[in-house]
Amino acid sequence: MESQIENAVLIAFDPTADQSFKPQALEFLQQLRADPNGWQACLSLFVQTPRASEIVRHVALEIVNVALQSAHLERQTLVFIKTSFMDYIRESYGLQASQGGVDTPHIQNKLTQTITCLFDSLYASDWLSFFEDFQTLAAAGGNVAATALYFRVLGSIHDEIADLLLARSPEESKRNAELKDLVRHRDAQKISTMWQGILAQWRVLDLNVVEMCLRTVSRWVSWIDISLVVNQPMLSALLEMAGQQGDTLLDSSSPESRIRDAAIDTFSETISKKMQPADKIELIVFLNLTTVVEQLTKSRPLEELRFQSTYDTDLAETVAKLVNVIVLDIVNVLNNSQAPEPARRQADTLIQSFVPHLLRFFGDEFDEVCSTVILSLTELLTFFRQFTKSKEPLPPQYASMLPGILNEVIRKMRYDDAVEGSNDGDDTEEAEFQEFRKRLHVLQQTIAVIDEPLYIDSISRLVASTFQDFDAHTTGLNWRDLDLALYEMHLFGELAVRNGGLFAKRQPTSLAAQRLMEMISKMIESDVASYPHPIIQLQYMETCVRYAQFFEHNIGLIPKVLENFVRLTHVKTNRVQQRAFYLFQRFSRSLKAHFSGDVPQTVIRAIGDLLTIKAELPEDSANDEMSSDEMEPSTDSFFDSQLYLFEAVGCIASGSSVPLQDKIMIAQSVVNPIFADMEASLPAAKNGDERAILQLHHDIMALGTLAKGFTDWSPGVNSGAPPPSEVSEEFVRAAEGVLVALESLKSSMQIRTASRFAFARMIGTLGSRVLQQLPRWIEGLLAQSSNDEMATFLRLLDQVVFAFKTEISGILDTLLSPLLQRVFTGLDQPLTGTDDEIQYNELRREFLGLVLVILNHDLGGVFVSSTNQSIFDTLITALAQYARDPSDISIARLAISVLTRMTVTWGGPTVALPPIDQSTDKPTAPSPSIPGFDAFVLSRFSPLAWGIPTSANFRPRDPQSKAFVIEVAGLQLEILRKTGGAYVEVLRAQLKEMGVGEEGVNEYVENLMRGAVGGEATGTADGQGRKGEAKEKGFRGFLVRFVERARGDS
Repeated sequence: MESQIENAVLIAFDPTADQSFKPQALEFLQQLRADPNGWQACLSLFVQTPRASEIVRHVALEIVNVALQSAHLERQTLVFIKTSFMDYIRESYGLQASQGGVDTPHIQNKLTQTITCLFDSLYASDWLSFFEDFQTLAAAGGNVAATALYFRVLGSIHDEIADLLLARSPEESKRNAELKDLVRHRDAQKISTMWQGILAQWRVLDLNVVEMCLRTVSRWVSWIDISLVVNQPMLSALLEMAGQQGDTLLDSSSPESRIRDAAIDTFSETISKKMQPADKIELIVFLNLTTVVEQLTKSRPLEELRFQSTYDTDLAETVAKLVNVIVLDIVNVLNNSQAPEPARRQADTLIQSFVPHLLRFFGDEFDEVCSTVILSLTELLTFFRQFTKSKEPLPPQYASMLPGILNEVIRKMRYDDAVEGSNDGDDTEEAEFQEFRKRLHVLQQTIAVIDEPLYIDSISRLVASTFQDFDAHTTGLNWRDLDLALYEMHLFGELAVRNGGLFAKRQPTSLAAQRLMEMISKMIESDVASYPHPIIQLQYMETCVRYAQFFEHNIGLIPKVLENFVRLTHVKTNRVQQRAFYLFQRFSRSLKAHFSGDVPQTVIRAIGDLLTIKAELPEDSANDEMSSDEMEPSTDSFFDSQLYLFEAVGCIASGSSVPLQDKIMIAQSVVNPIFADMEASLPAAKNGDERAILQLHHDIMALGTLAKGFTDWSPGVNSGAPPPSEVSEEFVRAAEGVLVALESLKSSMQIRTASRFAFARMIGTLGSRVLQQLPRWIEGLLAQSSNDEMATFLRLLDQVVFAFKTEISGILDTLLSPLLQRVFTGLDQPLTGTDDEIQYNELRREFLGLVLVILNHDLGGVFVSSTNQSIFDTLITALAQYARDPSDISIARLAISVLTRMTVTWGGPTVALPPIDQSTDKPTAPSPSIPGFDAFVLSRFSPLAWGIPTSANFRPRDPQSKAFVIEVAGLQLEILRKTGGAYVEVLRAQLKEMGVGEEGVNEYVENLMRGAVGGEATGTADGQGRKGEAKEKGFRGFLVRFVERARGDS
């Protein structure tokens, strides 16, 4: 059997073996894992002499572990396995080890897992000598191999029963707690004694073993008695190892350095142990950590070599972790109002000793080290902030710490000297630094809350002194210092605009707002934008855009800023130029009301060369290994940014101070060259020239974006209005040009996409003039469109109907049938995949949404006009189909909403319902606005209420299903109000056909009539209105419960 297993493993895992046998070998091994007795041959195979190959032994041991973890082995069997493995370990790891020596680390890890499984099962009653067996074999550290294995086992046991990061079942947690109690009671003292013995001889023992011992202590200390670690022998060894001196420690990878770091980690884990506040402070004092940290901080690797290439960042991070843990514990005591007063006083003294160390590592040049202590610094500042919340003054000993903390935070905001910051591509390090800055910003915000005057004065001094240095040295100033000032200024505004803006009644809203205005003024006067570094140029523009409100009260500075923007849009650095396009548009839109005189024309002439559109087909990269930093930005990326310039032109030209003739002239100056380009490109595009098609695509999008810039108004936006009619006429001409291209190239998806883009943005500029061209837009955009394109256009059409509801009736009447026919044709297309199904459902949703918008804006007459009567039945059939389709409840609910709205629209006035207790009386006759519509509703709409609720897979407790039932209730209420007793008779018949008894039918009708009559009170006096709404809501709730009962879900 053993040889079969060995052969199977070699075939399965040897890449040179015959591949045809591999499936058979893998299947054999899988069967072996599932065989309850398969472990026996594997155990023999693992311990046999001579040893099998590494992979064979690994697989054999894994199968044994599977058997141990299955928990199906009898206790006698477990004892046998334990005995076999211990015999093997004594033979292989004893001082007189047999031939073959110790196992490889890979096998030792697997063997450790096996021993841990046996520990879980046998330690409580059948292996009381577990730890003694391994300690005897280790010979007090004299047997290096056995000692290393022992520490591996201790580490694995900790992970198994004490690691708090692993989620465990209640049964596992209970078992682990019992095992930890047994270890503490039986063997913890013995284990600690061995630790002490090894650490006491650390200078003469194998240093790798000593490091393993320290790592084990740092893990076990969290759950054993603290005295087993905090005692004189252990502390003496730890202090000696942590305080080592010598040249070997300059190499962070040397054994001596690793031991030092492990000793420091042991201090950190010891301090992290949960205990009472007073005990924690006593422990910090007892361990003399103030002295330990001070000596480590002043050690040669951390002090003398701090700014050299040999600086030990690993040690710095390790000590920073220790400082972080200590400060967290001290702050927790200070923050604990229940802690004894002596402990809090001592904590107050300790925090003053440790804050300098905290700032030392927070200010470390390496962000990894700094990040290690951010948590404790955050907690310290949060503690300080509590005084502000309770409106108490910050005690002097804490207030004196704030300036140093703020200075370090500001200093860490600065780019490192090694960073050039001029690359033109994405930079991972740059992104990481910006994330780091965000964390620092949180600290700054907290300090600003604690001591606002300190924050305001510090930032003001920094910015003022930097701009003063810039004035004196101009380009000689380090860009990193200038960036720091601009970045801090950028953030400072959050405090300045906290009260709702920079100004109130033309005066600064706060001291911070006043200081910010001074900073912005100085930034512009100093001509910071002229500094030739991309980061400075970007910061300048970002700041101007963010604080555009400043320029509303300082109009005289706008021309200079515009001049800088124009210059920066011409910078050849892609990173700056493309961002400048966007920011220029933001700045122009915010301040367009203040552009006057010859400024608009001057600016637009200055950027005229950037408005030339040049489409370029994407090229396949000849070198796939080119890094992202080396690659040029795509032409599409440039054009996408270029569109912001077209919008900016519209914003600048549309300002209220710009004369009408200037507006028209500016519009023509941009539109005419684009028209000429479109005329030149159209013939080639008709012949299939891809570049010509792309050129037209870009031209069309540019026209749409330009139109967007000319107005803030769009459907659904209350502010603003379409531009003057003379300007609108220019864009009617532009729209005509787009339509010509679209009608010529409607088969091109690129042209349809660009045209739809332009149409959406031209609505606001064209105003009601868009209605004249609407049939052509529909024909061009939908003639050969996909369902996805059609759904997108229907969303736009919703906006048109909403915006021009008083003017669109005639046009809508003309185009409705062709439009719906195209929609139905699209919906009839076969579905060939998931994407098609998604687009199908989206088109159904948008189609229903359009119908509902038309009905809601009193335009329902177009559905039943003589022009559209031929498609009305198709429309109702589609609605009925969707209302019965349980595959998408949300669409079915929307379909029911449309039917309800149709009932309200054409059902006529509400009939007078008979009293509830006289429901058999002849009701008032309905008088629908369309003759015969009442009968139509009863025959076509009424049955749809039960289509989905009676379907097999309907789940009434599902939230979407419940919402659908509520919508059905609304439909039934409206049918009753419009048709009266006739619906009661129909409903009784439907309910009886569904198997509802007479009592249930009467209860249903009674609730429905009560809801319908009560709903009529809505809109009268407030009290009556609320009462009516409550009754209507009562029926909706009744119907939900009725459906649940009918389906047995109650």
